[in-house]
Order: sequence, then structure tokens, then C-alpha cells
Amino acid sequence: MMHGDEKSDPAIVAVKPANKSGQLDAEWAEPRVGAKGNAIKHGMRRTPGRASMSHGLDRVRQAATQKGVKFTALLHHLDVALLRSAYGWLRKEASPGVDGVTWAAYGEGLERKLTDLHDRIHRGAYRARPSRRVYIPKPDGRERPLGIAALEDKIVQRALAEVLNAIWEEDFLGFSYGFRPGRGQHDALDALAVGIGQRKVNWILDADIAGFFDAVSHDWLIRFVEHRVGDQRVIRLIRKWLKAGVAEDGQVTPGEVGTPQGAVISPLLANIYLHYVFDLWADQWRKRHAQGDVIMVRYADDIVVGFEHRADAERFWEDMRTRLAEFALTLHPGKTRLIEFGRHAAENRLARGLGKPETFNFLGFTHISGHSRRGEFQLKRKSRSDRVRARLQVIKEELRRRMHETIDEQGAWLRRIVMGFNAYHAVPTNSAALGDFRFNVTNIWRRALCWRGQKGKVTWQRMTVLQNRWLPKPRITHPWPSKRSAVKHPRWEPGAGIPPAGICAGGVW
Repeated sequence: MMHGDEKSDPAIVAVKPANKSGQLDAEWAEPRVGAKGNAIKHGMRRTPGRASMSHGLDRVRQAATQKGVKFTALLHHLDVALLRSAYGWLRKEASPGVDGVTWAAYGEGLERKLTDLHDRIHRGAYRARPSRRVYIPKPDGRERPLGIAALEDKIVQRALAEVLNAIWEEDFLGFSYGFRPGRGQHDALDALAVGIGQRKVNWILDADIAGFFDAVSHDWLIRFVEHRVGDQRVIRLIRKWLKAGVAEDGQVTPGEVGTPQGAVISPLLANIYLHYVFDLWADQWRKRHAQGDVIMVRYADDIVVGFEHRADAERFWEDMRTRLAEFALTLHPGKTRLIEFGRHAAENRLARGLGKPETFNFLGFTHISGHSRRGEFQLKRKSRSDRVRARLQVIKEELRRRMHETIDEQGAWLRRIVMGFNAYHAVPTNSAALGDFRFNVTNIWRRALCWRGQKGKVTWQRMTVLQNRWLPKPRITHPWPSKRSAVKHPRWEPGAGIPPAGICAGGVW
């Protein structure tokens, strides 16, 4: 590893060189102390079979805290132990790729196979295979293309993602939440709710990047990775996955642009791309141009930005469009919109003779400008109706396939479905949606039983018994966003009281 000069391209206008340039060398860049900050504690085991991470990655994390450090020797971290751990982290029930190899089948003679894979990686003989194209339905009736990688590609990608995460977790900003260690969708939802509730937010820009994963420029992505990675063997691995393409109906289409959706490495590469294209730029824009409070939350390519002043929002929107265009990205014209939102939205719109404030969707919830029972402003979150309808349709179709199962078997399956729905959607202010989902599942079940029985209708009295036996009753299990955020992020960022400033560590900026 060595200290490298920053490149002079427009992608890194917000990247600052190391303060003590020239004092970092290959030996010094791997100190023997643990990482600090928001990096995941890799010494902890996620599963019984997970091995503790090597001290080598701890040294990578520590070196990564020094801005400007460029890692010129990383591939040696992809040892057999890390490949073995990566194999264990993969989903055991995942569909096979073009190689047709399942997780269980690869596990037979695992050590021999991993040793051979390790040897091919380090000799440069490893070859990436094209991803197998599959399509999954979207709530709007369209289909989303996904690429299923071959099992060995998944193993190598998962292992390399662990190494690269050790570097970029020291760089990623607090308002980036998607596919990061120790962060999840509810962390992003909480940060957004706290930002809207505690800052002066009057306008919301709900931004959607059109076809992001299909539009990523390979050239720009490699340039961004090279800001931190100087090991050309690692760069060649990434190029192989980007160029491998997809296989569909016996035809292989080489990859020329975009990252394959469904690939293990794609979420991290997407975060790296948007870190340089959006996050660093947006953070600098807020500090330099905003006249009022600005909050930001990004989960992968879903971006929500809140503003105190409309003029700030409109200028940011236009500047963001220009910024994305420089890196082959565009905002979806039909899904990107600016709405009046927040504690004063209802009264301001009423004074202008307009209706209720508009709503916006984020991570499966519709966000509403509402009021508490005491008449105070309250952000309300309700499960997206289109997503719920799509989920119910899937349940209906699956029940038809399970028509000949016993009532107990159907009930046990539906119980898991309702519990899974509640686990994600049981947030404060969403009680009605939980109750509606349970009722609709019960009604679909009743109709399925009536159709199967051919002896008349199943009464609601009978269904009430089955419902109470098998389907959990609605219950809010998630805490209020401010309470959970205070527990997870108790430290306030320096200057948090100086507008326009950040909320809390790891939270909204």
C-alpha cells in the first residue's frame, strides 16, 4: 500500500488529500490496531460457522482511516480461509447460475475446491462466467431482470466485497444506508423521520435515478475504485465480472455498461459509484450553497432530500440533474418530484386554497404529513398500498398451488407470511395497515377453502377461529424513530447546532 496523489478528474471535487502527505508507506499502512468508526465488528460471528476475520483486514481498516492511502497489495487477503467464510455466508437455498452448481453440491470436497479456486485466482487463471438471466415481477406489473452468478463467482465476489468494505466503510458518508454492514432499511427510515421531525423541513425532493444498475459506466466505476485500490489484480477481477455479461436462452450478451443486478458484488460497486457521483458532491453542495437546513438519506439508488427553502430545493434539483449527466446517469422524469411537506405544509396549502399535502414513498412506506391527537405535526408512515396488493396477489396464487394441503399446513405457512410482514411493517402509526393485511389474508384463505370444499361457504365464524389460531394479531414492535436513533447514534456531530448542519453520527446530514 502506498500514498497516491488524487486524480484531477471532476468526479472527486470533494475528496481531500491526506493532511500529512508523504509520511505513509507500504509497511506503515497496516498498523496492528483495530478499526474505529462505523466499520462492522468483523471479529464477531454472524453464524455458527463464521470464522473470525484476520488481523490483515483489521490493518486494512486502520490504514483506510488515512485519507489518500492507496492500497497496492490486496489480493493476498483473498486466502482460503476468507473464501471458506464467503462460501458459508452465501444463501444455501439460492438458485444456481449457468454452471448449475448448488451450494450443497459445491460443499462436497469443499477444501479441495477452495484450494483450487484460490490457486486460480492468484495465478490469474480464474475466469468469470456470465450470469444467468431471470425475471421477477414488480408491483407495477413489469418485470425486473436479475442475474444469477455461478457459485464460484459468488464466493470470490463475497470475499472481495469483505476486503473492499474494510476500505470504503471508512469513506462512506453517514446518510448512505443501502447494503452496508450494520445498517438496514429501518435505520434509513428512522434517520429520515428524525430529520423531518427535528429540522426545518418544508420541501421534499423524492429523486429516482432511471435504470441506475443498467446505466453505470464501467470506465467511471473503475476510476472510482482506483482512487483507493492500486492492486491491478483486484481491478482485473472487477473488470472480469463487469464484462462477463448475461446468458439468456442460450445466448451470451457481453457486459458493456451497468452492473449485473443480483450479483454479490453489485451493491458495493453501486455504493462506490454513488459515493463519488452523488454523496461527496451533495455534501459539499449543502455546505456551500444551501441557505437553510438540508437533510439527506440515500438507500442504494433511492434518494430523499429535505429542504427548508424551496429555492434551495429547486437549485439542488437542477444541479443534481447536471451532476448525474456527467456520469451517464439521469433522473427519472416521471418519478422525481418536489413536494411541499412538513409541519407547515397543511396550513400553507390551505391558505393558498390547495388540498392536503402530497405524500411520497420510501422503502415500502408512504410518508404522510399528519398530526398527532394533540394537534402537533407528526410524520405518519403507512405501508405502500401497491406493494401490499402485490403481496396479497402472490399469496392468493400460492394458496391455489397449496390447495390440497391440510388446513394446519396452510395455516402454518400463512403464519410465517404474516409474521414476516409484521416484522418489517410494524412501525408506529401503521396499525391500520397491519390489521388490513391480516384481514385480507384471512379473506383470501376463506375463499380458497370455499373453492376447495365444494360444500358451500366457509363461515366467518369458522374463519375467525382459524385466524385467531394461526395468524398473529397486529402489534407495533418497532420503537419510535427518535428513540431508536438516540440509542444507535447517541453522539451528535460537531456543529450540529449550526444550520444547516447534520443531525447525528451516522444519521441524516
